[in-house]
Amino acid sequence: MTLIGAGTVVLDGRIARPGWLELSGGRILACGTGIAPRRPDIELPEHIVVPGFVDMHVHGGGGGSYSDATAADIADATEFHRRHGTTSTMASVVTTAPDELLRTVAVLADEVEAGTLAGIHLEGPWLSPARRGAHAPELLREPDLAEIEAVLAAGRGTVRMVTLAPELPGAMRAIERLVAANVVVAMGHTDAGYEQARAAIDAGATVGTHVFNAMRPLHHREPGPIVALLEDPRVTVELIGDGVHIHPALHRHLVHTVGADRIALVTDAMAAAGTPDGHYRLGPVDVTVCCGVAHVSGTSTIAGSTATMAQLFRAAVDSAGPDPDAALLAAVRMTATTPARAIGLPDVGTLRPGLRADLVVLNRNYEPTAVMHRGRFPDNAPLPSPTA
Repeated sequence: MTLIGAGTVVLDGRIARPGWLELSGGRILACGTGIAPRRPDIELPEHIVVPGFVDMHVHGGGGGSYSDATAADIADATEFHRRHGTTSTMASVVTTAPDELLRTVAVLADEVEAGTLAGIHLEGPWLSPARRGAHAPELLREPDLAEIEAVLAAGRGTVRMVTLAPELPGAMRAIERLVAANVVVAMGHTDAGYEQARAAIDAGATVGTHVFNAMRPLHHREPGPIVALLEDPRVTVELIGDGVHIHPALHRHLVHTVGADRIALVTDAMAAAGTPDGHYRLGPVDVTVCCGVAHVSGTSTIAGSTATMAQLFRAAVDSAGPDPDAALLAAVRMTATTPARAIGLPDVGTLRPGLRADLVVLNRNYEPTAVMHRGRFPDNAPLPSPTA
């Protein structure tokens, strides 16, 4: 057993100062507020301990891309984001040709079954050509039940979320089939009207993929999918809170109106996260990164991000209001608790007895100084000094 004591611990929606966690077998055995029941094995009096981040929408990082689905790419991307606090990663796959999609899903399924990834997210190919963003237009297609069955078979139960445009022919049947297979349906890359979006939610869609981005914009006579997603308490809305995809003022407004219990911050990061500016690929699409912002080469279309969940956590603290404790709790919900609930991960997203020992140690500037995954800090990783 390992006992951790820290100056601040966010325990299951409350702040403990000081707080402690007792771990055994990769799980949280006990936790509490106040002085630890015995001398801690790890003492962090100047640090903040929060749940490991859950990124439900990430394409890659550290030079690796999940759409490429090689062992090296998967390892590079997962390890890069884990160093920045993401202990549960859902690998997002962009639009590809049918055969390539099945190959990618089968490879990623092995990694989910091995515990490397939390699941697979298909962002495409069933998206609107009018709101395609960084997806190859020639590979977009209408939902086809035969292809959906083939994808589900290749995934062996590891496909956890699918983003689609509900206005496409066959989309409602696709939503019903995916929901029946226990797959979370997300609405995104869509030109749907308000009533079409409402129908999709009633059919079982429960997530809005990077809301505001790659969606029909708001209009006072046709509010479109954005209002449908924001107003429905059954829906969790993804936000890419990197200061590029949405304005910080809008981020703040949504935190106060929609609430942290319905907002899941996602990186939408691609392979260039953590690497220098230059030329990359997002699936079959050429991407140019300049000043840390990714665009489809030769266009103004944003192509994912280069953000980490640690960056989004710090931005979330700044966006959640003047009360530092309320801001800390909201940031934890948006980066861990809410996304874990949205995609059905029952043993992560908060710190309480019985759950997995995934946690992030932050300094006073909310920067990660150590990351524990399944009860272990990385081999040879130094623990933070008391004054770090």
